[in-house]
Amino acid sequence: MPNESLDKYISTSQEGTPLLSWQRKYDIILGVARGIEYLHRGCDVRILHFDIKPHNTPLDENFIPKISDFGLAKLYLANNSIVNLTAARGTIGYVAPVDQQKH
Repeated sequence: MPNESLDKYISTSQEGTPLLSWQRKYDIILGVARGIEYLHRGCDVRILHFDIKPHNTPLDENFIPKISDFGLAKLYLANNSIVNLTAARGTIGYVAPVDQQKH
């Protein structure tokens, strides 16, 4: 991806200035949320990623976020209203607090 991944931009520069404007940050957050919603509700099967983090969020030439690295993802039937999260996993520090107790 032309702009590499989000982890390159979430901190400030060495000069102390933000690398992204608040509007650009908002647009990226909204894009990631829409991507997750699509994975959960827009596909024929539910895709649970389990490892959403800045490093797995490449940005295209217009800073549109993409979701990558589906190595920990699980597929569930879309019509299944109950999802078993006992297999929940991910990168420590990015795992939901309720799931961290299982690690």
